Amino acid sequence: MNRSSLKADFMAGITGAIIQVTQSVAFAMIAGLPPEYGLYTGMIVPIIAALFGSSWHLVSGPTTAMSIVVFASISEFATPGSEYYISLVITLTFMVGIIQLIMGVARLGTLVNFVSHSVVVGFTAGAAVLIFSKQLQYIFTLELPPGSGFADIWEGLFWQIGKANEYVLVIGLATLAAAIISKKMSSRVPYMLVAILLGSCLALFLGSEKHDIPLIGEVPASLPPLSLPSFNNGIIQELMPKAFAVALLGLITAVSFSKSIAAQSGQRVDGNQEFIGQGLSNIVGSFLSCYASSGSLTRSGLNYDSGAKTPMASVFTALLLMLIVYFAAPLASYIPMASMAAVILMVAWGLIDFGLIKEIFLTSKSELAVLLVTFLSTLFLDLEFAIYIGVLLSLIIYLQKIAQPEIVTISPSGVETFLNTQKNNLKECPQLKILRMDGSLFFGSVSHLEEKLEYEQLKESKNLLLVANGINRIDMAGCELLAREAKIRRERGGLLIISGIKKASLHYLERGGYLEAIGTENIFRSKTDAIEHFYKNRDDSICQTCTARVFWECEDEQKSLY
Repeated sequence: MNRSSLKADFMAGITGAIIQVTQSVAFAMIAGLPPEYGLYTGMIVPIIAALFGSSWHLVSGPTTAMSIVVFASISEFATPGSEYYISLVITLTFMVGIIQLIMGVARLGTLVNFVSHSVVVGFTAGAAVLIFSKQLQYIFTLELPPGSGFADIWEGLFWQIGKANEYVLVIGLATLAAAIISKKMSSRVPYMLVAILLGSCLALFLGSEKHDIPLIGEVPASLPPLSLPSFNNGIIQELMPKAFAVALLGLITAVSFSKSIAAQSGQRVDGNQEFIGQGLSNIVGSFLSCYASSGSLTRSGLNYDSGAKTPMASVFTALLLMLIVYFAAPLASYIPMASMAAVILMVAWGLIDFGLIKEIFLTSKSELAVLLVTFLSTLFLDLEFAIYIGVLLSLIIYLQKIAQPEIVTISPSGVETFLNTQKNNLKECPQLKILRMDGSLFFGSVSHLEEKLEYEQLKESKNLLLVANGINRIDMAGCELLAREAKIRRERGGLLIISGIKKASLHYLERGGYLEAIGTENIFRSKTDAIEHFYKNRDDSICQTCTARVFWECEDEQKSLY
């Protein structure tokens, strides 16, 4: 850190603070909280997460996905915006932080790598559609019961669209148009701020009180007040499943976004340290009126594009936000609800990664299934349940892949080259089956190899060569399978030959006594040595009528006969 980097971080902090103002207010509304709670979160969380995390550019704070999950988690227990609701949100935030910190200290950061990115894409897209739908009630002035779901909102819109307040509708549409136009003009233009200013001026011109145009109301010009999570055992037990889902979502998004930015900056992100940073920011935040937060891809990307060099850019963003709130908070009382809703519509639309969804659709059916199930679960089920379903599906697909490693039949194509027999239409030796396995031979994959071996045992080949170069490790179940297969082959008058096995796996076979069952004389470093061993033990009567001639030894013997 030097004077040059501090200057760059400060300039990036100015840009970040301007964006943070409008986003913090908007996201607090999504979370069912008064606007100031979004600002408080934007003041405290970025500092703690930046100082204790590992990313240079990740900007943490209120986000759309976390806001909507907080709303979905707590709105069933209390009325949004009420004191009890706020108390539960603060408690949830503390619990989320504790869970994240424990996972970080336990060095569980690598767990995020096992969650398919399709879960994040599907959940984010579903959350975006939910957010988009919920904001329509402010633009079309719908009268909906608290906690209305996706289907309820659209049903209400269908029946009540004719009762919309024309003045509110005009303000909402004008704000939306201003946001779209200003964003298209330049990516550096704070389109949210421009659009909200225009909407506020329009409401002032039309007369908000005269035409019943709802406004955000007064926002306190103060620093975050102290708050205290509830330590009531009943409340903690009730919130625990939701806290775990929120914590998991926060970690997945924070680590994913930090790695996405790090890929551009050339930094290496420590997932465990990021867990700790997110956990501490939520724990500290819960005592300073903040709600559960995570890393923001939008603000992080802007931070990097603005030239930020170190985490101090996030610190400057938070400090400058404090100054802006102190001097400009009274102006927030003139912002129409419809203008904030229009800006949130833009945010929601930007969350849907259409390019990546198309890529998943074209490349992977399993990933597409995860995406669609997560997306639909987000719309029609409890959000925390949607997260669990997506994570569970991605883990099932991962386990299925490692439990079904690729096992192919190979044949010689040249002296030392072996290729896929079926794909390259190669001949096979009638006495020797050559299989190559790529993956670990452990209890999860044993049945897959066993099925393949049972199928091959029905064929004429008495001898089997297992090419083990691609087998990374073998456990007891794998050792037992190899010993059993060696016995079966021996009883049929053949051999089980293994080539290219790793030293660690060979030692495991030896320590367990399985190597004796296979026979040390049947273990070889290379395929050519293994084939030479088989050739010495071949059945000459079969060779005399064989026309395959797949090995070079076969050709040499054929020539010696003439």
